[in-house]
Amino acid sequence: MDRLGTLGIFVQAAEGGSFVAAARRLGISSSAVGKAVARLEQEMGVRLFHRSTRSMTLTEEGSYFLDTCRRILSELDAAQSELSRLHAAPRGVLRVSLPLVGILLMPTISAFMRTYPEITMDLDFTDRLVDVIEEGFDAVVRTGEVRDTRLMSRKLGVFRHRIVASPRYVETWGRPLAPRDLLDHKCLHHRYPSSGKLEPWPLAAEDGDARLALPVAVTASTLEPIIHLAEEGFGIACLPPFAIRPQLDDGRLVALLDDHIVQTGTFRVLWPTSRFLSPKIRAFVDFMADNLVVDGSVSAPAAAASTAKP
Repeated sequence: MDRLGTLGIFVQAAEGGSFVAAARRLGISSSAVGKAVARLEQEMGVRLFHRSTRSMTLTEEGSYFLDTCRRILSELDAAQSELSRLHAAPRGVLRVSLPLVGILLMPTISAFMRTYPEITMDLDFTDRLVDVIEEGFDAVVRTGEVRDTRLMSRKLGVFRHRIVASPRYVETWGRPLAPRDLLDHKCLHHRYPSSGKLEPWPLAAEDGDARLALPVAVTASTLEPIIHLAEEGFGIACLPPFAIRPQLDDGRLVALLDDHIVQTGTFRVLWPTSRFLSPKIRAFVDFMADNLVVDGSVSAPAAAASTAKP
């Protein structure tokens, strides 16, 4: 911007016909105008003005450079006007990364698209740890803690996992009354595709016991097969509530051991730290915070944005 300022000084000097006239227009001293022009001439390696005690006129190179500077400054003004227009109406391509279970958030995403029809969504579904800045994402939605200090974050809502089974399974194999009872049951596990590890079940320890080594009847890298198998009576599963809300509402699945679940999950939206937040990202962050249904209720809209901490 300093170089653009110098170009502006040169244009004012050329159009005003003197350093004094340029200084009067710009509100600076005539010596500051003279020094700026001298620095510009030194950088360009040419003389821009013929100067005498009575007059100042452009050289041939100066005339050419004046036309170029006018074009540059005009294009800058046009770009600023366009950015101001864009600020008033969110539009453009919005690239968002969501976890694989993010498909279950599509009702909220669809509502956002209806509200902002001039925003084109580019959705990427993955459970791997993406580099938001290097991979060019405008925003990401994830569960868990935030560890990248280059990102801003806003909490969308909290949820508590539910341990569930079908009524048929409970009738056949019995209802577990305590976490240790799960050792005698068929457990359906979610496996993180990024690490290959099984997602732990957030059960309260009993009598100081360490985490239970639960039986493994089935593992899957996405939640949909686990939900299906649980509905069909193949075992007990631990799932986020937003993934099984219809099944709980209509009785295809029943909740077990609710009093023994201790861990709370958090949905967050993350975006690159920037002094200026683009209208499309601001619209997405605010809409998700105000409308995302988490754990059976709309998330609190008052959650403030904060810098992500490790």
